[in-house]
This record gives sequence, C-alpha cells and structure tokens, in this order.
Amino acid sequence: MRLLELLGKEVRHHSINFIEWWKRVLPSGKTTEKWATKKWIIISVLGVMTLGVLSVVGLIGLTYFGAFGSLPSQEELLRIDNHNASEVYSADGQLIGRYFIENRTDALIEEVSPYVQYALIATEDARFMEHEGVDMRAAARVVWKSILLGQEEYGGGSTLSQQLAKNLYPRERYRFFSMPINKLREMFIARRLEKVYSKEGLLNLYLNTVPFSRNIYGIKVATDQFFSTTPDELKVEEAAVLIGMLKGTTSYDPVAHPERSQARRNVVMQQMQRYGYLEQAAVDSLSELPIELKFNKQQKQSKAPYFQEHIKSTLNDILANTKKRNGDAYSLFTDGLKIYTTVDADLQQYAEAAVSKHMKKLQTTFDKHWKNKQPWKSDKVLERAVQQSARYKAWSVAGYSEEVIDSLFQQPVNMIIFDWEKGQMEQEMSPLDSVKFYISLLHAGFLAAEPQSGQIKAWVGGIDYAYFQYDHVKSRRQVGSTFKPIVYAQAIRQGIAPCNYFQNTLVSYPKWDDWQPRNSDGQYGGFYSMSGGLSKSINTITVEVLFQTGIDPVRKLATEMGINSDIPEGPAIALGAMEGSLYEMIQVYSTFANRGKHQPLYYIEKIEDANGNILYEHEKEEAKSILEESDADLMNEMLQMVVDSGTARRLQYHYGLRGDIAGKTGTTQNQSDGWFIGYNPNLVAGAWVGADLPIVRFRSLSLGQGASTALPIWGEFMRKIYKSKAPSDKTIRTAKFASLSAIEQERINCDPFLSDDILDFDLLEEEAERGSWLRDLFGGQDQAFDIENYEDGVSPEELQELEQQMDKARRKQDRKDKLKNLWSKKLFGGGKKEESAKGEDDGG
Repeated sequence: MRLLELLGKEVRHHSINFIEWWKRVLPSGKTTEKWATKKWIIISVLGVMTLGVLSVVGLIGLTYFGAFGSLPSQEELLRIDNHNASEVYSADGQLIGRYFIENRTDALIEEVSPYVQYALIATEDARFMEHEGVDMRAAARVVWKSILLGQEEYGGGSTLSQQLAKNLYPRERYRFFSMPINKLREMFIARRLEKVYSKEGLLNLYLNTVPFSRNIYGIKVATDQFFSTTPDELKVEEAAVLIGMLKGTTSYDPVAHPERSQARRNVVMQQMQRYGYLEQAAVDSLSELPIELKFNKQQKQSKAPYFQEHIKSTLNDILANTKKRNGDAYSLFTDGLKIYTTVDADLQQYAEAAVSKHMKKLQTTFDKHWKNKQPWKSDKVLERAVQQSARYKAWSVAGYSEEVIDSLFQQPVNMIIFDWEKGQMEQEMSPLDSVKFYISLLHAGFLAAEPQSGQIKAWVGGIDYAYFQYDHVKSRRQVGSTFKPIVYAQAIRQGIAPCNYFQNTLVSYPKWDDWQPRNSDGQYGGFYSMSGGLSKSINTITVEVLFQTGIDPVRKLATEMGINSDIPEGPAIALGAMEGSLYEMIQVYSTFANRGKHQPLYYIEKIEDANGNILYEHEKEEAKSILEESDADLMNEMLQMVVDSGTARRLQYHYGLRGDIAGKTGTTQNQSDGWFIGYNPNLVAGAWVGADLPIVRFRSLSLGQGASTALPIWGEFMRKIYKSKAPSDKTIRTAKFASLSAIEQERINCDPFLSDDILDFDLLEEEAERGSWLRDLFGGQDQAFDIENYEDGVSPEELQELEQQMDKARRKQDRKDKLKNLWSKKLFGGGKKEESAKGEDDGG
C-alpha cells in the first residue's frame, strides 16, 4: 500500500540521519569497550524502531480487517442517510418547527454558493481535487510524529474525505490506542468514499454533515440561522464566516465572539487568495467590512412549541408501525420527514400574541393585588413548593441535611429568571425567593379548532415554553360554569323549554349533606327562565335544572360530547365541580357549533418521507350526531345571549366584536380558575387562566372571574381576526348561526328574569284595569288601536317603532298570562330537592 511505502521512506530517512549521527560520534581506533557499548545502544535503538514499524504495520492490518470494528463497505457508503431534521408545517405551508438530534436539512451542491466550496477547499484541504482520499505526505507525517512519537501538535493532516468519514462515523474509544486507531479507520473509510463518490458528491456530503455551533449541522441550516438566507445567496465574506467556524465552532461563533470570528473570516479569505480563488484587492476590501448577521435564534424561530411537544408522542406511535424498505422503523429525529399539520400559522401567531399581551397585564394586576402579602397564604404550601424544586431534589440526592439545604436556600446567587419584558433576566436572589417568584406567576392555556372538520388551528400551552413546559391545554382543572351548557342541553333534549321559569331561591338538599349552592353575587329572589339562568350563570337555577333532567343523563351527555375525564355522580357537577381539560371542553363546544354533531379533534394531516412518499394520511371520521339540530340551534341562541347581555357582554362593548358569537364564562370556587370558551359556526376557541397552585388566586370575584382573566385572551385573539384582511379570517368573522324556525323562536322568546312582584295578582288586575302603557301614550285609546289609521304627523320610522313596541307589549302580556297559569299549577322549577356535593362554582 502507498501508505506503507511512504512510511518506509520516512523510516529510512530518519534511520540514515541516525547513522550519520553515529558516524560522527563513533571513536576512531582504540577504545574497543566504548565501541561495544555504543554498538549495543545502536542495535537496541534499531530494534525498537523495527518493532515500532512492525507494530504500526500490525495496527494497520488489524484495523483494515476489522479487529476494532468492521469498516463500512462501499455498498453501505452508497446508502448513506444523513441525520436530517424532520420539519413540521402549518396548514398553509409555513415551517413552524423541527425535530432533530442534529439540526440538519440537506442541500444539493447546486444549491450552494461556489464561494462556500472555494473557502472550504482553500482552508481545509488545498489538494482536495488531487488526492484520492488521503494526502500521503500529510499522512506519513501524522503516522511518524503523531502516532509513533506522540507529538499531538503535529496531528491533523486530515483531508476533507477523512473529516467526512469522522462526521459520518463518530470516533470511539480504544483505551491507549484511540487516536491511532480512529485515524486509521478514517483513512480507510476516506479511500472507500473516494471510490464511490465524485469530488462534487463528497463536497455535498461534507457540507450537509459538518457541525456548526448551537447544535446545527449542515450548510443549509447554518446559513438560515446566521444570515437568514439560502446557501446559493451567500456572499464571499458570509461564506468565509461559516467556513471559518469549522476550526472551532464555539470559539469562532460570530454571535458570541464577533471580533474573533471576523479575524478568522479574514484568514479564510487570505487562503482563498493564496490558492487563486480571490484577488488580493477583493480580500483587502472585504476584510475591512464588519460581520453583518441576520441571526435567527432557533428556539424563538420555532412556532407552537407546546403543540410540537404534544404531537411528538402521536408521531412516534405512527412511525413505530411504519417501516422502511429494509424493515427499520422511521425515526422522527433523523429521517428528514415532512409533517403537515392542521395548525393555521396566522391564527397561531394571533393566539400567542393574545396570551402574551393579556397575561403580562394580568400579572402586573395580580402583583399589585397581593403587594406585601403572600398569595400562597400558608408556610406549608411554600415548604412543599421548595421540596418539589429541582434544587432541593438535587441537594437531597447529594446527601445534604435539611439544615444545610435550608441554609443554601437562604443564600443569594446569580440566576436567570423569567421576565415578561425581556423574556429572561439575570438577577441575584436566593433560591427561596425564586420559588416564591415562580409560584406567584399566573399561567394560561389557549386552544382553537374548526368544529366541522375537527382541525386544531391554534395551540398555546403556556406563557413561555423555554421556562414552563407544563401544557395547560391538557392539564385538568375544575371547569366551573363552562360545564353548565351541558346541563341545559340535556334539559332541552328532554323537552324542557328555554322559557320554563325557575325560582331563584337558596335551597338546602338534605340527601346531599345539606348542600346549599349559592349564587356568586349573593342575590336571590324572582324567577329566571332557563335561558336567562344560563346567560346570567345563576347557580341556583342550574342546579334545579339538573335535578329535573337527572344527574346520570347529564354525565352521559358530557361524555358523548367529548369529556373523557371522570365525572362525579353528585349534583355539584352542574356548577363544574369536576376536573377537565381545555382540550375536552373545546370538543364539547364544537358539538354545539356543529349543530349537535361531534367531530373528534385532530392535528396531523399527513407525513411524508424525505423523498415525498406519503407514510401516513388522516382518515376523517364521520361526525356522530349527539343533539338534534333544532336543540343545538336553541343552545347556540341561548349561548349568544351570554355575549349579548350576560357574563361575556364585554366582548361587544370593550373589544368591539359584533356578529354571531356564542360562549360561556367560567369561574371556579375562590377564583382559582378562570375560563372562557367562545365560538361561531366556523371556529371554537377557549382560554384557561390560573396559577399552578389553586390556592394562589385573586381574592376578589371582580378581578378573578373568567370574564376578567380568560375572556380578554379570547377577545384579543378575535380582534386580530376581525382586523385581518386574509380571506380565511373573513370566513371566520362573517359566519352565521342557523336561523331558528318560527316554533323555536316562540320557545325561546321570553323575559330572562321576572321579579317577585309578578306574583301580586291584585296588582296585575289593577294594571289590567288601568290598561297598558299604550293607552296612556295614545290618550286613553284601547291597546288594540289601529296603528295604520294613526299616521297624522308620524314618520314611517316612528310608526315602525311603535308597531314593534306594541308587539313587544302583547308578547309580554302573553307571558304574564302563561306565568300566572304555570304558578297556579305549581310548575315553577318542578325539580325534586334531593341530591349534594362538596364544591361550588362562583358563577360566570
């Protein structure tokens, strides 16, 4: 082999030098004893040298024949698959994230600027186009000086092909012989690579496998990160910056060390001039330029991080059952897959911005609300939080005593903490103070979906994924009043009309441990229609409706509509005294929006391999009819009242949102959780807000109710849709609910609330004798007066308004008559006062 030939020449060269030295020191003549000693030394040295040469030859042979691990065959080298990052795309084709072990996306050599290739060859392997994988002169130097003499400063000498071999087959440890064995393996692999690939092919492989800083591999991703462009658009000086990093990816990182990187860039351009790729004048001019980066931080560049983390397990399950031709399973992290999701990039951006904008303000309000006080209230709560912290667990595992750990928690140290203004902030504080800081933070979750298809359109699991990985789209918290529509839907399903009235009174339920559900405002008296009880989120009314429908039918309907969590069997479920996730509640409200049809949510449309072959494609499930369309339409009408005149009315007067919008606020006991879920026929979206520990909360209902904590996120999100000019957003904001039939209109057409004096029948009779407001208005004329004959001096608009007022008066009188009849038959409420639970909703 040529390597051995050159090695022999090198040995002979050094042997001749040694003999010449010996001749100079050899005594002339008499001293036979001294000569014998020197002769023995010479023979010993030559013997050692011979043994060294034989050892090297033996090591080469053992490496070649696979004693230290088999070398890849030429066939295997032809099938090289780089570890490519899998890419996640939104429904509109935007790249929203990557999965990778090595953050790499391949580029073809035709897509790479020639300046990159010139800079690489000139700096790393000037004789690349001449050798066959191993530069023999450099190899002999490495073997002699680095391997035999152990002089590491003479190491290197690797060609681009050898470096490629090292990138493809990372080095292993072989105790004392790691360096020589790895070098020899790379030489053999490099020779085989040269036999199966052209020089252009080798450059292509190298540029796609070479590591840069920040866990980035390959020229394509590096170009995008540091210069926000593509490899074919790189300028000379930009190409020199990237190639210059290869000498030390951390040391010459242009972001962390700009001056050092610029000096290295200039060296690369000098090398390009030395080997004829650049003129000296160009080098002189470009060397004076500062490095102009357009840096994309990968963590920030990634959109929907909570969503990406959520779908990872689903993707792995799909891929585990999808095999390559060779029988291996696909890897999400190395096979360069393309994952197409249902997420809308614009809606995702709106959602993230809405969460960030509102939660920043809400946290400021919360901090002022608890100024100089402890929101966790109990020292035991703080103690448990300390014990659950990473620091405490690490020190505990290390064997530190409680006294030592307590002392360490009191000592200030420099740390990086989450900050709403800067994203992160360096600050000196004790670990104990950091625990206090973090348990006082409010968190949020937000989810949006298309009800007809079940496609998830936006997913925000928290306030900042870099600091808080817990996903509040999936976390289970008490759902509060957002559960109430399920109760009312079951009532309508059973034929209870929205205009049935229920008495608003404080009632105890003996069979349920004297449970006494209270209204959030502490107000009782009068009568609410079923629709009024829902729009105003009256707890006493909802419980009475539950007892009329029965607990089990409501639990069954909740499951059918999408709740998978355990639902307690007590009546407190009417007030949302159960734990559920935002994901589940969005499924429930999607069933309303889809006119009673339940369409399961999904988020992955298809998966393709690196060559565009489809590995998986979503098969749409047929929607299951849960509610009759007419019943769902009534529920949609009732939930629109929540926005028009109920607990969610600030969507109109504060956020200026018009059109068909339905929804429901929710607030759990003591304001621990705030909810709002709103929708129209084309989009359902919901928000949850609360602290990690339920005990950390607002003390007042006005600040802590869902209308104040969660609804503003939904309002900000929808306001962005209303301002958008995108056709898809217009489709959302102009969506209309199905019109109610005349019969359904009649079923829901009633006053939401009637005061107690409606039962004063003597007063009613007196009012009837005096006549209506119309008699007074028209000078004592009868209520049935003919408006068509009263046109003198009255404009058409005034006539129309008068006619509407008269119709309203007639309907009101009809309702009073109906109510009087109902009361006489004792049909108010009609519910059995049995059944209790512990737990109570605080209202809207």
